[in-house]
Amino acid sequence: MTSAMASVPPQAGAEIFDRIVAAPSGLVVLDSKDVHALIDQFRAIARHTGQAMYLWQPDTGLGSLRDAQVRVPDCQRLGNALRYMQQSMHFGVYFLLGLELPLSAMDATLLRQLARPPKQHLRRVVLIDVPVALADHLGELAVRLCSEDSQPRRLRLRDGRWLV
Repeated sequence: MTSAMASVPPQAGAEIFDRIVAAPSGLVVLDSKDVHALIDQFRAIARHTGQAMYLWQPDTGLGSLRDAQVRVPDCQRLGNALRYMQQSMHFGVYFLLGLELPLSAMDATLLRQLARPPKQHLRRVVLIDVPVALADHLGELAVRLCSEDSQPRRLRLRDGRWLV
């Protein structure tokens, strides 16, 4: 087991994913201490469940977390990827990693539009470890989540075993 995977409990990715899907906004700001371990957790969830999850990075563009070889065409630039997310008619969770300021006015507008919860289909855009200025700019449009639990877990005894 690598040290990156050891730092995030196995079920942590699933718990965070559930909180993302349950968020009232279409836009989520996620803070994490170990981004790469968290992405690995989401990749494992996508492969195991078949969920439509995508990762956008400035150097690689938009690609599937389920199959690392699958790239969405013409989504290298952030604006094109945001338009693709906005026009998608299917369930999807889109993780954006490596956003840098300043954003163009069009990209900022697209992010604000994606924050509105869709009426017909579920779509979540998750900004991972964004600059504080961008998170503050989005304000209440985005739901803020942290990958680390804010409350310590309490152990309980069930059937002779300690459970978290």
